[in-house]
Amino acid sequence: MPAQSLNHFTIVTRDLEATKDFYTDIVGLEVGDRPPLAFDGYWLYCGGVPTVHLIYNRKGDKPIAGSPGTGRLDHIAFASTGLKDMRAKLKQHEVKYEERVLPRMNMTQLFYYDPDGIAIEMNFPPEETEARA
Repeated sequence: MPAQSLNHFTIVTRDLEATKDFYTDIVGLEVGDRPPLAFDGYWLYCGGVPTVHLIYNRKGDKPIAGSPGTGRLDHIAFASTGLKDMRAKLKQHEVKYEERVLPRMNMTQLFYYDPDGIAIEMNFPPEETEARA
């Protein structure tokens, strides 16, 4: 049977609490139920679904030094609403971001990076895109 939907993705963090705070305070995910596993971590929920798993300090894992690239993972995208509020939140938390409007679709996208250097893309519906002169 072919894949039917994305279940979750896992991020091995350098700083578990800072990464959890980023995804809850900035991205807007919620900490939810997580089974009692043998290593520290969080399951972060998006629309009631445990979409982002954060892990830290699994037995046998080597510490993450510096700021490694994200390998073949380029970015993680979320369907979003509340463009004006999101811009204000990013500015309030001093998170640098890039804003783009998709041609023809008139959809606004915000791009920024999490504490581990993973790019986040947030896509806002056309009705939230401001008219451009």
